[in-house]
Amino acid sequence: MSKIKINKLTNANVYLNGVNLLGRAEEVQLPQIKHKMAEHKALGMVGSAEFFAGIDKLECKIKWNALYPEVLLAAASPFTAAMIQVRASLETYNGTGRVEEVPATAFIIGTFKEFPLGTIKPHDNAEYETTMAVIYAKLVVNGLEIFEIDVLENIYKVSVLDMLKTFKKNIGG
Repeated sequence: MSKIKINKLTNANVYLNGVNLLGRAEEVQLPQIKHKMAEHKALGMVGSAEFFAGIDKLECKIKWNALYPEVLLAAASPFTAAMIQVRASLETYNGTGRVEEVPATAFIIGTFKEFPLGTIKPHDNAEYETTMAVIYAKLVVNGLEIFEIDVLENIYKVSVLDMLKTFKKNIGG
């Protein structure tokens, strides 16, 4: 039996404010979690080091395969947050074939900061890409919470570990 396991995630479905948009999104670029790092250098140190100083702004992009009024209505207001769910099936393969399929779900909350009216070309499907400023992101795989970030509530969890527990206590929050 093969010891190598390969995970594949090749398809997903998008929900906007709880509405199933099956077949309407062509591509989703989920937020990239970037740790801000502060450099520290001092006399007597042989080099410099970087330490965690926060999380960079989060962004989500969705490319739609056509003009959908319900998407544009949600994207048109910069004052109303939208909830996005991206649901996928994570498949695991080994030498015998597919051995497991588990749910993988990304939860995103944010406000749209870009929504195009599209590029229209003859005999070509128009494309529409929306960009969202994200304030909340969470990833759950097979019931296991991988991470949760809420920048307005000072939440940063990895699995069940609260990464900001001591910080919040220290600042009285």
